[in-house]
Amino acid sequence: MKKIGVLLADDHAVVRQGLRALLEAEGDIAVVGEAENGRQAVAQAKKNLPDVVVMDVAMPGMNGLEATRQIVRNVPSSKVLVLTSYGDEDYVTQLLEAGATGYLVKQTAAADLLRAIREVHLGNAFFSPSIAKRLRQQQSEALAGGQPASRTDRLTSREAEVLQLVAEGFANKQIAAELFISIKTVEKHRQQAMNKLNIHDIAGLTRYAISRGWVERTAPVPRKPDAVSAETR
Repeated sequence: MKKIGVLLADDHAVVRQGLRALLEAEGDIAVVGEAENGRQAVAQAKKNLPDVVVMDVAMPGMNGLEATRQIVRNVPSSKVLVLTSYGDEDYVTQLLEAGATGYLVKQTAAADLLRAIREVHLGNAFFSPSIAKRLRQQQSEALAGGQPASRTDRLTSREAEVLQLVAEGFANKQIAAELFISIKTVEKHRQQAMNKLNIHDIAGLTRYAISRGWVERTAPVPRKPDAVSAETR
């Protein structure tokens, strides 16, 4: 019987090692790749075509939300199972809208992860008990009071990538090199993101990225505003 191929995406090596040991002890699961950030996860998914991607949210360079969007779009045969310490309602909603099939918090039992991988591989949704309860409540509220208004601050994939790198302290020139785009294009995407969010300073963008789980709360402090403004003049 063909084993379930799993790609592990987490920026902490010790977490990946622990997950690999857990999964490879199972006779029906094989780890086919590892990634320490979202961009590597997308590349590995395209290369190895895993059945399931176990995806963290807060990773450097490209977060798990954006990586999920790109994998779902470019590798539709791969199912994304989110495994993260972030269990807030907004994170769950964002990841499900991006196309994730399952969502587990890292505090969940190991048995839940193994079951989740198998269920997601079959095309079934799977959630931690606390997440499932919250989703049922959301559904009941939506049916009772109508669907909530759509969000107006939605960013494009490129705007989200640029915003995350800005929040991580990258200068425009560094972002351009990282994303293989021009500095002027970086400036355009950054300005569009600022306008959509109505946030016009680097500290505010950083707080936004942290609140969305895109950047760890221990993210580096961005460069001083005068250094940023001098670059864009």
